[in-house]
Amino acid sequence: MKKSWRALLVAASFTLAIIPLFGGNGAMGEEAPSHPKEGLPVVGSYTQLKKLLETQWQNQNTIVYAPVMESAAVSAAPQAKTREASVDFSTTNTQVQGVDEADIVKTDGSHIYQATAQEVRIIQAYPATRMKISSRITYDNGLFQPVELYVDGDQLVVIGQNRESVNQPAPFVSKRRLPTYHEKQTVKAMIYDIRDKSHPQLTRQVEVEGQYLTSRKIGANLYVTANQYVNTYEIFEGKEEFPGPLYRDSAQSDQYQTVPYSDIRYFPENVQPDYLMVAGVNLDRPQQKMSLHTYLGAGENVYASTDHLYVAVTEYEAPSKNAQTAQFMPVPLKSDTTVYRFGMADGLLTYSGKGTVPGRILNQFSLDEHDGYLRIATTTGDMWRTDENTSKNNLYVLDQKLQTYGKLEGIAPGERIFSVRFMGNRAYMVTFKKVDPLFVIDLAKPSSPSILGALKIPGYSDYLHPYDENHIIGFGKDAESDKDMAFYQGMKIALFDVTDVNHPKEQYKTVIGDRGTDSELLTNHKALLFSKEKELLAFPVTVMEWTAEQKAQNDIHAYGQFAFQGAYVYQLNLQSGFTLQSKITHLSDEEMKKSGDGWYNSQNNINRILTINDTLYTVSEGKVIAQDLSGKRQLATLPLTK
Repeated sequence: MKKSWRALLVAASFTLAIIPLFGGNGAMGEEAPSHPKEGLPVVGSYTQLKKLLETQWQNQNTIVYAPVMESAAVSAAPQAKTREASVDFSTTNTQVQGVDEADIVKTDGSHIYQATAQEVRIIQAYPATRMKISSRITYDNGLFQPVELYVDGDQLVVIGQNRESVNQPAPFVSKRRLPTYHEKQTVKAMIYDIRDKSHPQLTRQVEVEGQYLTSRKIGANLYVTANQYVNTYEIFEGKEEFPGPLYRDSAQSDQYQTVPYSDIRYFPENVQPDYLMVAGVNLDRPQQKMSLHTYLGAGENVYASTDHLYVAVTEYEAPSKNAQTAQFMPVPLKSDTTVYRFGMADGLLTYSGKGTVPGRILNQFSLDEHDGYLRIATTTGDMWRTDENTSKNNLYVLDQKLQTYGKLEGIAPGERIFSVRFMGNRAYMVTFKKVDPLFVIDLAKPSSPSILGALKIPGYSDYLHPYDENHIIGFGKDAESDKDMAFYQGMKIALFDVTDVNHPKEQYKTVIGDRGTDSELLTNHKALLFSKEKELLAFPVTVMEWTAEQKAQNDIHAYGQFAFQGAYVYQLNLQSGFTLQSKITHLSDEEMKKSGDGWYNSQNNINRILTINDTLYTVSEGKVIAQDLSGKRQLATLPLTK
């Protein structure tokens, strides 16, 4: 079945990765070696770009969807580190040790740094009795909106969306007319010197055209991802040559630069109306010029280890015109995941191969690099089908050439993957339809992965977090079944014991609220505070509870009414499981009275919890509250709004 090119414009994936500045475009700052040959063809010219895109539109068998998803490496990282011997503080819950992730709140053991949509706040936090706002970084023009930030020693990196007017002629404008200004959406990283916390100084700005996705920081090397849509309509219908993507680095020039087509490479098997760009800055080398790598092709999920960057793309192959299927049953689409690998050395990104496996991945947790192998978990088929095309789940091991070296297929037919966690020589996979099967998979022999054991319990886990080598914590929803359907209920936390890998068991569990209860943690692992040493587990949650009448009716379809928003703080150990220590809210009595049956995003919604020494801090956009770790004694409250 032929698809029009307009039908194929699904989602753009423009990925900017900021890494150490070696090679690339630009002409100012310290010099760096030129890019090596990458084994990928060059677009070369605007005419060739149009030909490549036209070929894609004429393709009758392949539809490539590129939904915007965040990706990352997937090894467990410690929650806390020590700045000095006397100061212990929590860090962002990341997925790979040594790879930091941006967040809306950070601490360095003395100050808290918070990004809101309007400003960035630097808060003196320790000791709690002396809490105060040291400074606010505001953006009065309204063109820059902070999204996330990093703290790197004496530097603060604020990443956000920027709207900028650029003097650039539009493709539809006649050459006889004057150039017009067009507003461009860019992703900007603003780097500040924060040695003086009361007067942060802007030292550098790096930006590229597009929409912010996510970022990583390895040492002084910062990685940022963004999405940029290539307007194919303007390319095909415009009278003028459509320019390449824009970028700017204040260390090189205050002017926007355009990536020439001679510097854009493409993936021959996967030409997409998107740009995958890789650029770099080293925070320790402010005068070193920015590197820039540009690829024409989609980037759906981006997974990074310390050595490699993987770009995963889901491809759907439409059935042929002669395909037959049951009456009233849609013809199934075959899906594959293609992974492109890039080596990272001295800040230089080098294409080093690709591999393809059947099925589609869930998110970044579906990929993992370990001992030279890439492990990928996928789902094929559809849950609602009952024929041979019903959903199945699989795990593939790719070797250093990205060829399939081992595989385990056909896991839990009729279900799909809800979460995956790779931990060394094991993988934990949760699938769901009516119950939650937790599969323990042995990867000690990469050529022959095998299921060691499985546990089937009600509900499912959206996120799996390591406790130790023999225990894993699952965060998700409880579920109740009604005939052939399962209905989500309250938020469920479970501690799984996998000491006996052949017979995993749910050692402890607790359920929060009733149907409708939710937490950011279920979709964003950075909302979790966990310390095994402190026996501490905390996260933000919005609790919905049944009324007395609803409890009497016991209707599993009914949603609860709003009862609480804030932080749940647990003590967790292997002897007693989950013990609720405290429930902390920033909502006033007046806000609670106004809440009604539901709730909305208030500036007093707690969204992060952190620790400095033995002090627990809960943070919302409206205030910071400090108390002792037990949650029994409040130490101080700092209002944050003006």
